[in-house]
Amino acid sequence: MPLWLQQELRSDHAGEYGAVMIYRGVLAVSRDESVRQFAEHHLLTEQKHLALMETIIPASGRTRLLPVWRVMGWLTGALPALLGRQAVFATIEAVETFVDHHYEQQLVRLNSQGEYGALRQVLVDCQADEVSHRDEATQLASPDRSWLLRLWCAIVGSGSAAAVVAAKRI
Repeated sequence: MPLWLQQELRSDHAGEYGAVMIYRGVLAVSRDESVRQFAEHHLLTEQKHLALMETIIPASGRTRLLPVWRVMGWLTGALPALLGRQAVFATIEAVETFVDHHYEQQLVRLNSQGEYGALRQVLVDCQADEVSHRDEATQLASPDRSWLLRLWCAIVGSGSAAAVVAAKRI
């Protein structure tokens, strides 16, 4: 497997780990039943993705930053949950928008190489789930967002991009 693909998969594993922690953070803080149902449902999907990635990426090939992902992911879920349902849904929309684009970039590169058909299908399936999460969050989120929530979502998107770069390298 080429180095670029190992790095991409390392970032995917880290991202799925972070997603599990986001939903755990939401569940630790939110008392809103609709938010909890949303988080519980999506947590199950993210746990399946993480288990899949763990079959693909050996422990020695994973990022050494997982303790950081644990904390930052949890905070990325817990902080908006403190502010309420709209902040949670906007956060999930921001994260999943980034994840959709990230998977799409990987798939474009894999398609151009014409190899790794089974792996490509795993990524296609994960991407489809993430798009579904994003679309559900978008439907539940209010389009009217305060400047603070818009800023938070921009930070979440930028943080996701920085996390991918770090996971590929460390």
